[in-house]
Amino acid sequence: SSGINAEYGEQFIKGCKTFGLKDGDIFQTADLYECQNMSQIISTIYAVSSFATSKNGYTGPCIGTTIAEKNDRDFDEATLNAGKFVVGGQMGFTEGESQSGMNIGATRKVCDM
Repeated sequence: SSGINAEYGEQFIKGCKTFGLKDGDIFQTADLYECQNMSQIISTIYAVSSFATSKNGYTGPCIGTTIAEKNDRDFDEATLNAGKFVVGGQMGFTEGESQSGMNIGATRKVCDM
């Protein structure tokens, strides 16, 4: 019956929260049983997999990404000063890089007819 199925969904959501997922990562019970917002349901499944492999030591098959861990760096003053003179690709230097061929707003022909 749908009452029992709703309980399973609520238990899954409760388990996700206990597991450590944030509310924004978890679908609503109504989404599952009314077949709406399926992208959020899929995102929840990906989040469970990512969290299991990243935070809980699961090493089996998974889907999704690995959650990043904090990576503090301690650079000496010479390294920090050397970095001040490096021009990044997003700072106006476009030699060899361009957006030529970009057609923002234009349609792309998929087939010739």
